[in-house]
Amino acid sequence: MLNFRSGLTKLIKFRFGMHMPILSNFSTAASIVSLCVFRAKLQNHNMQVVILAGGLGTRLSELTSTIPKPMVMIGDQPILYHIMKYYASFGHKDFVIALGYKGFEIKDYFINVNNRNSDLELDFTTGTTKIIAGETLDWKITFVDTGLETQTGGRLLKLNAHLENEFLLTYGDGLSDVDINKVIESHRASDYLATVTAVIPPARFGSLKIIGNKVTAFSEKNPKDESRINGGFFCVSKRILDFIGGTEIAFEREPLMELAKHGLLGAYRHDGFWHSMDTLRDQQSLNTIWQSGDVPWVKP
Repeated sequence: MLNFRSGLTKLIKFRFGMHMPILSNFSTAASIVSLCVFRAKLQNHNMQVVILAGGLGTRLSELTSTIPKPMVMIGDQPILYHIMKYYASFGHKDFVIALGYKGFEIKDYFINVNNRNSDLELDFTTGTTKIIAGETLDWKITFVDTGLETQTGGRLLKLNAHLENEFLLTYGDGLSDVDINKVIESHRASDYLATVTAVIPPARFGSLKIIGNKVTAFSEKNPKDESRINGGFFCVSKRILDFIGGTEIAFEREPLMELAKHGLLGAYRHDGFWHSMDTLRDQQSLNTIWQSGDVPWVKP
């Protein structure tokens, strides 16, 4: 058996300090086990969900001249609502929304969302409103203005004061049926600073090169690359902020490339449904899926 002091010294030097001693009755370190094993077994609690929702949405200009892209409707609700509803179905209801272009539209919508989705009793004599039927959301939402021209990496930097040490992260324009809790478990069973959901969409998107479950290279928007791409739906450590050099930095460029270069970016392979909303055709496709009644991002 290891002497406790010498064993502990070795543990302190171990990468990221992600190991711990198991003590015997005689206060000696009987064995060393990975904390990742324990973390992966823990029940996934209500994790913070960060959504990047500040872009200009120029490729969807037919619809975004008056509203921000995350407020474009899929069925009778904005795509942002669908994304948040999906996370909430896994128990993750603490949201931080990075606002930018027409962010007030997003705030106004959610301030009134319970009233919008319910039957109401309005009493003008008392000035009170009572919900008498319908769903009442039990979410917590923090809205942060991160600037009009700020890049995605910069938006994360501007959220610094609001971020927990570990959080979920995605974009305000993509839907999927990925198992969020399995993404978390995959991330926690590793030493990666970020785990990205790797999907197989059209080749116009950026690509990931993966060995095992480690991302070895990240390239953005290579039209000839047919490998898996960044599908969002990340689980990350707040330490990713150390890789973002300024507000002009796109998270998808230097930060993810550097994480991959240093072996700190993991991948969760998802072969199921994933669909981004970049163009009017994408929005129409998502609405067709919604109208069919067979909606992959709605849990039964």
